[in-house]
Amino acid sequence: MTVLLYTLGVVVFVVAILVSIGLHELGHMIPAKAFGAKVTQYFIGFGPTVWSKQVGETEYGVKAIPLGGYVKIVGMLPPGAEEYADQVGVAPDGTPVHRVRKSNTGMFTQLVSDARAAEWETISPEDAPRLFYRLPWWKKVVVMAGGPMVNVAIAFFIFAGVFATYGNPNDVRTSPTVAAVSPCVVPYDESGRACTDADPVTPAAAAGLQPGDEIVGFNGAEITDWRELQRMIRGNADGEATLTVLRDGAEVTLTTNTLVTARPATGDDADPAVTEEVGFLGVTPETSLATGGPIYTLGEMGHMTVRTVEALGQLPVKVWGVAQAIVGLQERDPESPVSIVGGGRIAGETTALEDFPVTEKVVFLLLLIAGFNFFIGMFNLIPLLPLDGGHIAGALYEGARRALARLRRRPDPGYVDVAKLLPIAYVVGSAILVMGVVLIVGDIVVPLSPYS
Repeated sequence: MTVLLYTLGVVVFVVAILVSIGLHELGHMIPAKAFGAKVTQYFIGFGPTVWSKQVGETEYGVKAIPLGGYVKIVGMLPPGAEEYADQVGVAPDGTPVHRVRKSNTGMFTQLVSDARAAEWETISPEDAPRLFYRLPWWKKVVVMAGGPMVNVAIAFFIFAGVFATYGNPNDVRTSPTVAAVSPCVVPYDESGRACTDADPVTPAAAAGLQPGDEIVGFNGAEITDWRELQRMIRGNADGEATLTVLRDGAEVTLTTNTLVTARPATGDDADPAVTEEVGFLGVTPETSLATGGPIYTLGEMGHMTVRTVEALGQLPVKVWGVAQAIVGLQERDPESPVSIVGGGRIAGETTALEDFPVTEKVVFLLLLIAGFNFFIGMFNLIPLLPLDGGHIAGALYEGARRALARLRRRPDPGYVDVAKLLPIAYVVGSAILVMGVVLIVGDIVVPLSPYS
């Protein structure tokens, strides 16, 4: 059963990611076709073609390596002024459209020239009005942003559904209502053992606190928040403690003395491995997961955006750490990124846990899928070619440049030639490929497990 559940978890995760990739590419294709651009290919995966079917002018298919996908939109690269050959058509505004020569000099200019030539080999005269580079800048932005925003939308709907029903596991709310009362004071380094006759009774037990009591006052101060109460208890040392509690709708006053014992340091910057001598009462508060609707979800995704941007900035360093872990130079950082292989492995391990309730398994898988979608969307918005964000940045620059020319009553500067940035795109693409391979190997050789 464990093997079957593990396999089920992996399959569910992989299929969900493949569906997300397919929807991402639809996010590009649908607006491209709506704006009149010609789309010749829609594929899931890379490498050899496993299956394809021609529908109209577009070939739909699946390739052997399910690590991405692509949509082929005709005319992404404009012809360079120095590379024109024979004219193949005329655009709606009367501008001639030319075929591109393959010959050029210099390594980078040759790369650019070859890319243009490959782009234009299949362009016919009737395609001239439908070339992508001729679209208004804002339509280019819509087409290129469509894919990443689909992933962000998928993440939003999953997060919103989970947060509205189950709650947010990363936003645990603690209330000053007593969930349990410790019968004795056990040293922190012996936590978990049973009480002995040598262990003193906790102040909470001595005062008669009961599960369900809501502590509303401490030494005369009104209490509305658990962290506020905790701070007061820890600062009370071994002093007298007067507690006001609500029990069955009535106020009850209880008196005791807190004890001084070693407990982990608290606070946003505190190291929980460090202990300090503080006042101790002996109660466990009630906790619950925060819930909320679309506005709450947007707020949480705003926090996720900040953390994701920070993570993207540290990505090369984190991947280098994974590479060092692969060759045994260091332990793998538990906070290091994972590939789709690692995500599948985590999904499988979670599903296979026998003592993990089914509801929690489903929620974990949903949040894992949502998290991957959010990261994919944010990653693709990085303003560097060959990522979608690079094309978006080029289109925005084109729009700003043309608007500025109009304001200054200057001639139209024309289309932004993203082909000139292809050398950078090749470097960035190679770096992404290397990082992807390192993470996949790392997830096989030194895998992360949240349950080890």
